Amino acid sequence: MPHVLPISPALHLVYWRDPRKSLAAFISSLMVLVAMATLSVISVVSYLLLACLCVTITFRVYKSVIQAVQKSHEGHPFRSQLDRDISVSPESARQLAERCRNRLNWLSVQTRRLLLVEDLVDSLKVKGAASRGQQIPASQSEWRLLFPETRMEGGGHGT
Repeated sequence: MPHVLPISPALHLVYWRDPRKSLAAFISSLMVLVAMATLSVISVVSYLLLACLCVTITFRVYKSVIQAVQKSHEGHPFRSQLDRDISVSPESARQLAERCRNRLNWLSVQTRRLLLVEDLVDSLKVKGAASRGQQIPASQSEWRLLFPETRMEGGGHGT
């Protein structure tokens, strides 16, 4: 009998095994994508941090009030997370540094190969991709002309 690998929790979300959890994940990721499309990355990260802080502070105050009313001594509601060791071990740091070094070496070899035209076809592919990359800002300007309400302030597009 072949060994079957267990399905990860992420695949359970993707395959909609539990529709409520999948819907929550879908809605939250959609909201983040829409926010990233309309706001800067710093703004989105700031709003996400503020939302997390609002939830955790509210939960902490709620638990403190419940403990005071019931005169119980349960302690900090996040004690198990605060006591967990999250430090990076020297071995995992070495492995990560080794993988980064390997990828950086591969990237430098490929960049040299493409820019110094070792293979003409591959270098022409890079040229085509770079040319297409220059057209993206122009298509974004056309999008903003079609839908002017998506124009961001201070964007330098003649507002």
